[in-house]
Amino acid sequence: MWLAGIYMLGVIVGLIATQGGVATRLLMALLWPLGPLAFIVTVAGLLIVAAIAFPTFGVILAAGIGATWWLLR
Repeated sequence: MWLAGIYMLGVIVGLIATQGGVATRLLMALLWPLGPLAFIVTVAGLLIVAAIAFPTFGVILAAGIGATWWLLR
């Protein structure tokens, strides 16, 4: 339920704060979650490439992910 509230808050802010015509405002308000999703996908891709390019970083990253999984299960 709280996700719907966050989404609606984003829609309202998008309708108020976006410059442009009605169609632009409506499109930006409805599609605003794609920005954070694109950020997450980009960062995940960069971490994967860095883990391959720098094996020491990859080991540290894998250990951190494993420790987080073990602590949160």
